[in-house]
Amino acid sequence: MTLPDLIGLLGVACVLFAYWALQTERLASEDWRFSAVNGIGAVLIMVSLFHTFNLASFVIEIVWLAISLYGLWKAWRKTGNI
Repeated sequence: MTLPDLIGLLGVACVLFAYWALQTERLASEDWRFSAVNGIGAVLIMVSLFHTFNLASFVIEIVWLAISLYGLWKAWRKTGNI
């Protein structure tokens, strides 16, 4: 297993943790932490994709990151801080 693989797996863990926290109501979708963890996960997965590129996976991670950034922006607009 390479370092990029480990980084990618950490990203997957972030995304799965955020989804688990949402489903178990430990985080709300409006909570900035939900979007932050998803965004961090997407970035880490993209890092691993630079080592072993897959276009479809890269596209979905770009969109995942964009959605996460939108969520962070919404949370910042609502509260004024993150």
